[in-house]
Amino acid sequence: MYNAAVTEDSQVDIAITGTPISVQRLAEMADVSFGDMVKAVVDVRLRLIALGGGLHADEEAALIEQGSAQQDLWGINIYPEKPRPEWIEFDSMINIRPRIGNRSRGVEDAGARQLIIEIVDSLIQ
Repeated sequence: MYNAAVTEDSQVDIAITGTPISVQRLAEMADVSFGDMVKAVVDVRLRLIALGGGLHADEEAALIEQGSAQQDLWGINIYPEKPRPEWIEFDSMINIRPRIGNRSRGVEDAGARQLIIEIVDSLIQ
């Protein structure tokens, strides 16, 4: 797991991983940051997840610094205490991409949403 440097705007380390972490670890990250939720950015090409930033943009920048391409990155929120089918919220400013048809903060493409869910479920166990 890679830990990015803490930015001036963020009080929480950003963890980037391509190997599974526990739901317990995710819950601990939530406690430190937003209480019930962790912001995350998923790289759908490299199958990585960045967790724990104060802003999705912080995590996006950390992933790009590690070699991710911006077009492969999607912002989500994860609520570790909710049941799995309900724990991912597709809501981030970094998701607004009119040039590819994604005009909202969500992830409008059902295939992309399903891929994000599969990656999250494989990396948080």
